[in-house]
Amino acid sequence: MHLAPPDAPLTEREEQLSRVPFFNGLTREALGLIARATAEEWHATGTKIFQFGDPGDKLFILLEGKVRISREVAGMGEEALAVLGAGEVFGEMSLLDESPRSADARVHERCRLLVITKEAFDDLLFLHKDLAFEVLWNCVRILSTRLRETNEKLTFLTTSGKF
Repeated sequence: MHLAPPDAPLTEREEQLSRVPFFNGLTREALGLIARATAEEWHATGTKIFQFGDPGDKLFILLEGKVRISREVAGMGEEALAVLGAGEVFGEMSLLDESPRSADARVHERCRLLVITKEAFDDLLFLHKDLAFEVLWNCVRILSTRLRETNEKLTFLTTSGKF
């Protein structure tokens, strides 16, 4: 494996990853490993990136634009769960628990994504245990934050009589 000397500038992709909370605290070497495992995708507004029930085969990192995470509710239509912006990660739950997608992801505003396949993600975590620890710990923090936000929304809906 070839690593850049400490004073070498970060590559563009490493720089992009360094600004993503999912990868907070990672070393340059770790960012380089992840950068090499990513591919870039562009999607037009309205494009469905994945839908509820699809296999979870990719993790997505939003570089530009916005993505709406939603579910179809019978008799009501689409219920938006979140609108994500630059620096946010989505699709990670299915990579961790190997369950089908729990929601739809649709492009809200034209977007540019970095994508890591499940196979590449699993290989990275298996081969680099220190990296696995840091990435999975960051994932736990992000999922805990999302769960707290969901709890607050449910509390509001329950107390406001909308639930």
